[in-house]
Amino acid sequence: MNERQPQVLDLDQIIRSRAGSKAKYIPQFLINRFKKAAHQDFINGYLKEGYVGVEFCENCLEYLGVELEVHGLDNLPEDGDGRKFTFVSNHPLGAIDGVTLGALIGRRYDGKIKYLMNDLLMNLKGMAPLGIPINKLGGQARNLPRLIDDAFRSENHMLVFPAGLCSRMIDGKIQDLPWGKAFVSKSRQTGRDIIPIHFEGQNSDRFYKVADWQKKLGIKFNIAMMMLPDEMYRSTGRKYRITFGKPVSVSSLDNSKSDYDWAQEIRAAAYNL
Repeated sequence: MNERQPQVLDLDQIIRSRAGSKAKYIPQFLINRFKKAAHQDFINGYLKEGYVGVEFCENCLEYLGVELEVHGLDNLPEDGDGRKFTFVSNHPLGAIDGVTLGALIGRRYDGKIKYLMNDLLMNLKGMAPLGIPINKLGGQARNLPRLIDDAFRSENHMLVFPAGLCSRMIDGKIQDLPWGKAFVSKSRQTGRDIIPIHFEGQNSDRFYKVADWQKKLGIKFNIAMMMLPDEMYRSTGRKYRITFGKPVSVSSLDNSKSDYDWAQEIRAAAYNL
């Protein structure tokens, strides 16, 4: 069990550090509005408890009053059989789905789990020990391929959201973008079987409208991601259904298809769970 370390999320500092030299042009009242919209005080009410790693995830669900309906746990091999797996899931929510799967898989496998995390989750220091930061700026971007390779070759199970972004409204349905192929390539290289997961849930209509508006206007800054703290707050008291599929043997992913095509086939399998 990790020793508790009380934490504080300072969105003012995060925003200004990300803005760099342009930070001086950001009015304080805008930052204050964002802090209120992101429910910083509510988040810090939990962070002060100081939970770390899998305990952070488990107690976060309790703090939010989230209920889980979990299916397919009998598809998960027991801990201790020596195999390491790549867990892949759709990404409907952008935050609470990562926390939930970190709790479920982390508890099942005694905390031996790592997954790629965006800036939002990495700034939650209780989550950071489970994560590989995917910030694409500076030296971190140069080191990312090595960090990912090291993680897949480690003794940890990997949790991947292959779409990268959380789900969007596509063709009238809330669904992931096409899945990236990296999880297939790395699993083949390291001999990891792949376990698909389907996470049932969705964000607010406002979230999808903003994401669509951002895309149509060609705005590169991820405005939708900045809404995720509020979406996580809105998950208070909700119930989510998670289904684990049977392991896909990495030996079955032969050269009859490209890694990208295998990724889309596994994506379809997850949505059919």
